[in-house]
Amino acid sequence: MKSTGQPNIGKCAIDGVKHVIAVSSGKGGVGKSTVAVNLAVSLALDGARVGLMDADVYGPNVPTMMGIIERPKIEMDPEKGELFIPLTAHGVSVMSMGVLLEGDQPVVWRGPMLHSVVSQFCHRVKWGELDYLVVDMPPGTGDVQLSLAQLVPVSGAVLVSTPQEVSMQDVRKAFHMFDKVHIPVMGVVENMSYFTCDGCDKKHFLFGKDGGRVLAEKLGIKLLASIPVIPSVREGGDEGKPIVVLDAQSEAASAFRSLARVVAKQISELPNKSVDTSQSAQLVQMGRFD
Repeated sequence: MKSTGQPNIGKCAIDGVKHVIAVSSGKGGVGKSTVAVNLAVSLALDGARVGLMDADVYGPNVPTMMGIIERPKIEMDPEKGELFIPLTAHGVSVMSMGVLLEGDQPVVWRGPMLHSVVSQFCHRVKWGELDYLVVDMPPGTGDVQLSLAQLVPVSGAVLVSTPQEVSMQDVRKAFHMFDKVHIPVMGVVENMSYFTCDGCDKKHFLFGKDGGRVLAEKLGIKLLASIPVIPSVREGGDEGKPIVVLDAQSEAASAFRSLARVVAKQISELPNKSVDTSQSAQLVQMGRFD
């Protein structure tokens, strides 16, 4: 894991959450949400207590991919006020803007409102005791990424790319963005790595070969996993059944399960870092952030 070694001073830890993992990409359409969902469910299948925050406010697909259709309940806390109760699917606690909107209602917001939503999803959701909170980030290097980095200590980021150069260009930008905000990058997941047709064992590299490996080597980080293209990954996403649940014996499911164990191992090897919760907690209450 490439780390800046910066302490998490001035950030407010999420109550009960041990580690926050950001799943990000510089470009849309590379399967970032698929990776986030299957990573979260895989960690839960391995016995961890896991939450999944859908921070892709403009395109909140996590509810569909997790098979969630109900709306979250609200509980009154005597100290914090109203708290959302996350919904549960496949052993994972989930919160998303998608469960708060009606139908295909779009989100048309500027930066300050996005910052407010990220803050509420971090500190106004009753996450409970979690080993990992996986955050599905929106594409790019904009407001949500900066808000998450500013608000809470993030243990590490997982970057998602396809093997093609146009995708890797944007992932390189995402890598440097995380470096600037002092979030360690755990490595790269190469999604849509190859396709194996029915009736043959030959791998077809539809979007290029070894792009993820080359990218990881250039950035000095690990290639965490290579995920093949198989129809059941898409089918599971549409049906609300992640591939690690829908077809646990598939090659893609095995790759995701391995990814979860690699990520968990890296997290376990992290040094303890101090979190200044007193001042930052006050800033959360006041709505002020430097």
